[in-house]
Amino acid sequence: MNRNLFLREFRSNATGLLIWTAIIAFLTTATMSLYSIFLENNTKILAMISILPEGALQFKGVSNVNDLFSVLGFYSANNVIYMLVLGSIYSIVLSSNILLKEEYGRTAEFLLSWPVTRGQVFFSKLAVVVINILAINLIITVAGYISLETCKKEPYSVDAFFIMSVYTLLLHFFFATLGLFMSVLVKKPKPITTLGVAWVMVLYFIFTISNITPDLSWAGYVSPYKFIDLDVVNPAYALDLVNIMYFTLFSFLLIFFSLRIYLRKDIYL
Repeated sequence: MNRNLFLREFRSNATGLLIWTAIIAFLTTATMSLYSIFLENNTKILAMISILPEGALQFKGVSNVNDLFSVLGFYSANNVIYMLVLGSIYSIVLSSNILLKEEYGRTAEFLLSWPVTRGQVFFSKLAVVVINILAINLIITVAGYISLETCKKEPYSVDAFFIMSVYTLLLHFFFATLGLFMSVLVKKPKPITTLGVAWVMVLYFIFTISNITPDLSWAGYVSPYKFIDLDVVNPAYALDLVNIMYFTLFSFLLIFFSLRIYLRKDIYL
């Protein structure tokens, strides 16, 4: 890794990190501020929820409608779109463009004139991706914890909250490595932001459909979201070794193949 290149990349992506972090943290805390209102209108809300299909709750990690009335169950069900989907979009957008931007920005010649190897370029940019994802997850986790402590009416499992945060982090790393892999496969120098966002949404859609439609439950295993356990109010809730191995293995494989391809790839000047 090259220190100067790392600092250059970190500074250039700092604004995006701040904006995405602020948006997700705001949406999370704003949603949690509605928890008291939710409890006050529990009868009306139960009547509305009763007409929803069972799968509509399950895809949000809710196995029992009463789980929604616990502060942690409410947090998980209502912030899944922010924590998992928006965070994944940020991760894949960041990583899918970090290796390509010199090419489509016509500054690759300047980068390659530095006394650095292809491997140093790759690992310097990968380090920026890792640091940014760690930072956004840390801040969102802190914001979530503060909102839970502020809104809680009764005790909740702090361990379950942090386990859910670990799952979220692993998912973000997975999409980040997927973005790197996509970027090294691109032949023409162009941004692939739209393609990255599309992958996140398609995989989330597959996961949703698999939970709502029993006959298509098998399709959910195509999506990494299937390996995120959101049943946080379950007393047996814990990190699953299979899920951990899934994210770890695929993330390392995507990094390995991305590096091999990048070392041999033709760079457009």
